[in-house]
Amino acid sequence: MPELPEVEAAMNVLRRRAKGRTIARLRLLHPAMRRRLSPARVRSLAGAQIERVERRGKHQLLHLTDGRVLHAHFRMNGDWECGKVTDELPRFARAVLEFTDGTRLSFVDSRALGTIELHPAGALLDLGLGPDASDKKWTTEQLGSALATRRGPIKPALLDQKLVAGLGNIYAAESLWRARIDPRAPSRSLTPVQVKALRRSVAAVLERATGSRYTDDSTVALDVYDREGLPCRRCRTPIERIVQAGRSTYFCPSCQV
Repeated sequence: MPELPEVEAAMNVLRRRAKGRTIARLRLLHPAMRRRLSPARVRSLAGAQIERVERRGKHQLLHLTDGRVLHAHFRMNGDWECGKVTDELPRFARAVLEFTDGTRLSFVDSRALGTIELHPAGALLDLGLGPDASDKKWTTEQLGSALATRRGPIKPALLDQKLVAGLGNIYAAESLWRARIDPRAPSRSLTPVQVKALRRSVAAVLERATGSRYTDDSTVALDVYDREGLPCRRCRTPIERIVQAGRSTYFCPSCQV
């Protein structure tokens, strides 16, 4: 699943390649995409100009000058690929946003789970998101209050976008390792010292992130994720892997206590 820095990297593409441009047409190439937007609504985008782009958690919002919002979400997979309208489409292109200047952006998604929606002008976009994980205004006190009511383990809690928006499986594991917190610990059992360490660790991990797709970038060295059986970078104890809420969790059984 794309994580916040990866979505932010995609947002940089939108800022450079979409902001200020006028839409010639939106082509929906996959049936799942067409189920969310009627042909009439797709046609209505012709001639609309993109005024600004915004990220909320992992959601990408393209604000049009007429007040409508084009809402893209990668979900499990996805990216934007730049090109010209005359170029051959990428293999897994699911939608294509073509502009009047002859350029285009392809919504590439090998799993075909991503979505594009169009919200009317003036609509209240309640995405059900908590504070953004990269927001410097998100405080230790807010995190502690949110965790205090949760009985479940801390690792799955961090993946709940209502608790904190934008944090995914890789960065949750990395943050817990850095904070020396057992991913199985009940959320409400964390001490104020642990909560403070966790908040700092999330900030540090996101600041270090490159925005690359970690499975495709051999230059990125993760501290704990996908290192089962390898020595912990702190104490040399072999890293273990467990499954929590259907997702792999990697941790050090010695120094994450």
